[in-house]
Order: sequence, then structure tokens, then C-alpha cells
Amino acid sequence: MDQFLITGSSRIAGEVTISGAKNAALPLLAAMILAETPTTLHNVPSLQDVRTLIELIGGMGIDIQKQGDTVTCDTKNIDNFYAPYDLVKTMRASILVLGPLLARFGEAEVSLPGGCAIGSRPVDQHLKAFEAMGAEISVENGYVKAQAPKGGKLIGCNFSFDMITVGGTENVIMAAALAKGTTVLGNCALEPEVVDLANMLVAMGAKISGIGTSIMTIEGVERLHGCEYSVVADRIETGSYLAGALMTRGDVLAKNTSALLLTPVLEKFEDMGAIITTGDDWIRAQMKGRPLPVNIRTQPHPGFPTDMQAQVMAIACLADGTSTFIENIFENRYMHVPELNRLGASIQVDGHAAVVTGVECFTAAPVMATDLRASMSLVMAAAAAEGESLIDRIYHIDRGYEHVEEKLRALGVNIERINSND
Repeated sequence: MDQFLITGSSRIAGEVTISGAKNAALPLLAAMILAETPTTLHNVPSLQDVRTLIELIGGMGIDIQKQGDTVTCDTKNIDNFYAPYDLVKTMRASILVLGPLLARFGEAEVSLPGGCAIGSRPVDQHLKAFEAMGAEISVENGYVKAQAPKGGKLIGCNFSFDMITVGGTENVIMAAALAKGTTVLGNCALEPEVVDLANMLVAMGAKISGIGTSIMTIEGVERLHGCEYSVVADRIETGSYLAGALMTRGDVLAKNTSALLLTPVLEKFEDMGAIITTGDDWIRAQMKGRPLPVNIRTQPHPGFPTDMQAQVMAIACLADGTSTFIENIFENRYMHVPELNRLGASIQVDGHAAVVTGVECFTAAPVMATDLRASMSLVMAAAAAEGESLIDRIYHIDRGYEHVEEKLRALGVNIERINSND
């Protein structure tokens, strides 16, 4: 099992090119199943979750290939509609093949998903929406079995999500694109990755209005065609590297990204004392002194993203004062706290609230990554710490950060990937 060995006291500074967003690439890959002609997707990151989903789609007989950051897909030889547990167990996003399979082919059998252990993320909203569109849904032996109504076509409906769900919104708009009639979806997620998917579906011939709002109307069409499309920049990767500048009095220029994707995070960075400058496709964060304390409350987009909570908490650990965090999205998203405390932080958790009393510096320690975003907060903290830290279970970080050690080294971090069996 790989580990990171990080020698700290780094000043994180330099340029970093941001990859395509994992959380956008995965639904876009699933959407390729809907197209009757070949599709080409650019700016696809090389990540374990991406490789897993490509393998899952290829296992259906679909010709799907990745070369560099480009994926091509041709569905003409699909021969089954099955997503096995062995692949699905490693990532929650694999449930996103359910909607496209059901909409285009009238049936699907998909294992219930796995992924990071950061709390309950049930798929019941996906299934309720499909049932409202006439599908017969059963859950047997850990698999969701779905059958379209007689005639093989889902039927448009009015459906409002009980709670905001990114994956649910994505799955249902894909299904509705080929449904018979019009679907009106309420309480939709507003995340940029949802907007990216809707825009790609439109490029494939879908008829969708209300993109980027809480109410979307999808007028079903008979078929969708392939297209050429590029994945949106990864806003969480962007924020993660910029956070390193704030923790180490550094200076980071993130390229191939957009400040419009990251407004609530950049505002908090400025509150913490950073100088933020932006252009059409770049963001620069400069930090001269200790961070200022901040209050964070995670919310669905356009609020502060839960995926940046751990990284900003790591900054707050070094702040001159006391910061508060309220986590409203996932109930288990403070698993990084004991690990940051091992590095010398002073954090107290009470339910959904965390109080962070700033310290002068981190001190090196062996720590363990617990989920994808927590792992990046520990890497940045170790880079700022005095001494040598060993970070275990870094397979989490490989799920969401492309070429992470190469990018960190270019920013001045002394980081080495080692194998615990060596």
C-alpha cells in the first residue's frame, strides 16, 4: 500500500495546471451511453475512479478508449446492461449508469454503490424519480433492477427531489432526455458539474431548459447523437492547491481554471488575509502572514462546498485566532480532525460543529488519510509542518487528484511516494 513521505517547512509557490473535474467527468462518461453515434470527451483526468467507470462501461460491450486526456466511446455493440459489484463497490458515481441504461435500453441491473465513508448518501431519490417515470424498481441481493414501462420508454413526469442531490439530479436528467414527453424536475442541484452535464446533453441533441436553476424542464427526444465536449475544470483541485499558499505564506497561480466556479471559497480565502487575483482562465493566491480566523458553514452550491471544508480547516489550524465550522452536508466529514490534531492542531468537535483554535505551526507525525478531500488537507498540513510526516492510505487521494505528487513538487513540496512493503 502506497504512502507519502513529506518533509515539511515548505513554502508552496509556483504554477499548477488544473485538471478536468472528476465530479464532472464521471457523469459525462455515463452520458456517453445515451448516444447512438460516437462521442469524444476531452480534458478527462487520469484518476482511479475514471478508470473504474471506463472499465465498467466497457464491460457492457461498449467500445470505450482513453488516450491521454481524451476518451472516445461507441455504443453500437453494447450487449448487456449490467454493472457488477466488484467495480461499483469502489465508487458511488457508478450508480450514474442506471439512468442512461434505463432510458435508452429499457432495463438495467446495477449494484448498490460504495465509495468514501463520509456518511449516508442514499440513492432513494434516484429510484423514486425513476418510479415516477413509470419504471419498475426492485432491490435484490444488493442490486438495483430497473425495467422501463411497457414499450420500453420512460414517461415524462413532474418530480421534486426531497433533498438536494447532485447524483440524483444528474441521473434523472440523463434518463429524462430520452423519456416520452416532458419532465419537470424541482429542487435540482445547482453545482457546476450538473450544469456541465446538462450542457453536454444539449450538445448531444437533448432539449433542456432552466439549466443552472433549481427547476429544469427536459423535453424527451427520440434519440441522442454523439458530440465532442470538454470537461469543466476541477474547482476542488483548484481550491486545494490555492489553500497550500495560505498555509505556507506562499504564492500559487492555478491555470486552466475559472474563478466563477469557486466564488464562495475565494471569498473566504480573502477573509483569511489572502490576496486573490483572477483572469479568464487563472487564479492567483498570495499570502504574507498568518491566516485570519474564519467561520465556515457548508451548503449546497452556490454555498461553501463541503469538498473544501477539510482543506480550509487545515488553514484555520494555523490562524491567529479561533475559527468555527458547521458541516451541513455529510455527518461523518470530520474524520480528518484527529489526524490534524496529531500534527499539532487544536480542534474540538461537537456534532456538526468544529471549533479550531489556531496554533503557531504544525509538527510532523504519522497520519492516515480517511477520505478523498481529508487526504489533501493532511498533505498540505504535512508540507507546512516542521519535520517528516508519513501519510498512509493515500489511495484516497489518487481517486481525485491527478499527478498529485508531480504537481506538488512543482510547487516546492518535498514529497515522495513509497510502498509500505518496501
